[in-house]
Amino acid sequence: MPSSVTDEFSAAVSRQDLERHIEAAQARVRNPIEGVFGADSATWRVSRESALFLGAGRAALLQLAHPWVAVALDQHSSLLAKPIVRFHSTFRVVFTMVFGSAPQAFRAARSLYQRHTVITGELPGDVASYSKGSRYQALHLPALLWVYATLIDSAVTAYQSVLPPLDDAQLAAYYAESKILAGLFGLPPEALPADWPCFQVYVNEMTASQALGVDDRSRAMAQRIMTGAGSSIPIPRWYQALTAQWLPPRFREEFALPFEPEDQRRAQRAMDFLPRIYTKLPAFLRYVGPYREAQARIDDRAAGFITRRSNRFWIGQPRMPFAPNTTDSANH
Repeated sequence: MPSSVTDEFSAAVSRQDLERHIEAAQARVRNPIEGVFGADSATWRVSRESALFLGAGRAALLQLAHPWVAVALDQHSSLLAKPIVRFHSTFRVVFTMVFGSAPQAFRAARSLYQRHTVITGELPGDVASYSKGSRYQALHLPALLWVYATLIDSAVTAYQSVLPPLDDAQLAAYYAESKILAGLFGLPPEALPADWPCFQVYVNEMTASQALGVDDRSRAMAQRIMTGAGSSIPIPRWYQALTAQWLPPRFREEFALPFEPEDQRRAQRAMDFLPRIYTKLPAFLRYVGPYREAQARIDDRAAGFITRRSNRFWIGQPRMPFAPNTTDSANH
């Protein structure tokens, strides 16, 4: 385990821990309609971009590289049958925490915690530094920290692939705000790397360590994700190549991802053409549905047809969950 992850933070998140983090987040809310972060936040600036989809494959595979996460997904979710359901579940929770009203964000946090309480079991085989029969649980702090880290790191990677790189001050602001989001996952501030440079050290240490490792199960799950199995949306070869390029070489090999010279050329072509076309996209394509729904809420108007259709793509339903007078449909 990397030196940045200590025994001090090896316990599971309790309900009392989560409520303490929600209380801290609530104390910083200026306008509940704008949610936890607000329209002028670095979090909204980054998270509104549909370019984040470019990093979704990378984040998913890095999560599968954690044996506890892979087994939990295998035993407690529909990832193998319908990877798109996992995609919708992840974005539904994260976007509701980011773009929902403050009450929506806190209900999403409590709902996620409740689902995580039943995700526990035993590893069916030896993987990396984990022994067969060792118990896993979704609320384990180091595992939660890694899932959170893959989302934040992949979001910045994707954002900077099509837009001007964030400067040091912008990265500092985004990372500082991401700690509030981490609290809604149940992570205490003291368990997180202190700042963006320390966060990058943590990610690099993890990807080089035996805290992560790939077996036949996680490899098969990754192959289904990268081929779009169970979905009507085909995964372009350039997207597969770009995802492989953004992974540490170790995981390209462990996941058995194709990365021959032609794949490398596909990835390079994607990195060349995506920035040229991205900023020319109309707003309804460039900005994700939950962001546009949040804008409509702030303006005291209903989300339009295009926003609802965009939400269908991003979160699998026309509106973010936990809003008044809507059905709670944040299914896992």
